[in-house]
Amino acid sequence: MKKLALSLFVLFLLAQTSKATTYTLKSEEEFKTILPKIVPGDRIIIANGNYTNWALEIPTKGTKAKPVLIMAETPGKVVFSGEVNQTLFKFTGSFTTLSGITFNACTLLKAKDANGLLVEFNTTSNCRLTDCRFTANVVKGQFMPLVIISGNGTANQVDGCTFNANVDNQDVQVKITKDSCPQLTLIENNVFTAKHKVSWANGNGGECVQIGQDPILLGTKEANTLVRSNRFIHCDGENEVISNKSSRNSYVKNYFEANDGELVMRGGHDCIIADNVFEGGTGGIRINGTGHIVKNNKINNIKTAIRLMYGMAKGKEETGFYIAASNCTLTNNQISNANTGILVGDSKNADWTGKFDTKRYPSRVMQDVAPFANQISGNTFSTTKNPVVTQ
Repeated sequence: MKKLALSLFVLFLLAQTSKATTYTLKSEEEFKTILPKIVPGDRIIIANGNYTNWALEIPTKGTKAKPVLIMAETPGKVVFSGEVNQTLFKFTGSFTTLSGITFNACTLLKAKDANGLLVEFNTTSNCRLTDCRFTANVVKGQFMPLVIISGNGTANQVDGCTFNANVDNQDVQVKITKDSCPQLTLIENNVFTAKHKVSWANGNGGECVQIGQDPILLGTKEANTLVRSNRFIHCDGENEVISNKSSRNSYVKNYFEANDGELVMRGGHDCIIADNVFEGGTGGIRINGTGHIVKNNKINNIKTAIRLMYGMAKGKEETGFYIAASNCTLTNNQISNANTGILVGDSKNADWTGKFDTKRYPSRVMQDVAPFANQISGNTFSTTKNPVVTQ
């Protein structure tokens, strides 16, 4: 009997110690105070209100069954704004979710040591950014994103968020360096819209999604990112709505409408571009690199639907500012109301002299290597003047 009573008492204590706690806070200081106490299953609720000038490093570690939840008291009513010269929310742990926060009219400043940034997952695993709103935020330096996934983490995700009318910025960046490459990132069910042309002189730095930053030195890094079921509408920031600069990523079931830009395999190899829908705008899919699979996409009312590009080099071993499209498979794509359906060999003999740093990016400057060994079959064309053109 005594053993039974002792066992019940121990179970009671375990139940008490494992019970999740909910914290409600109204300031950065309160947040920092409770961080050391957080255990799996805890909830941190940020009270409704307007906030500015936070800088939090969040090392919380949940579990698959008991993630740590950081959330707005009411989704959309916790609003961060004002100048940002550090990272507002920097996550360094695991199984932690941030949800319901609005970032509105933030001005992200460029600094010598640390740029302004709204959310970063740095070497995290299974962390999630969901149901957050990024609206009318402005960056003050080129190539500055709002959200970064960085380090050697795995299985992080950005889903169900809205990126609307942000200015001069990149929205979501998977950061790849010579020492780090996040794995298995999921970017899903987000909406990107009303993105105007960037003001930068060369017109670069306005991607909605960028997976990797250096197509020459790091393009062979395999990130295994999945970009799925997102919507890109009136995204005119630059020529690359999505910029792929790494290998073995997948772009599946996304919707593009009236964008001044393309889904671009700028660097990297062996990516999948499948089941996407393109409706109007200036471009569809642009391909450099080797081994990509482009299938089951529907492209309507775009002048040139798919472009296979010339390069300065070929294959995975050679170095070039652009790699010629080769060994790619294009099949079962449905192209309608185009001038040219598939163009094999765009930018022939383009001369890049003086247009990029050949010391930083060791490469010839002539884009004179033609696409080769690509398999094009089973595609359908309607109301298209030139189904397949080779030049």
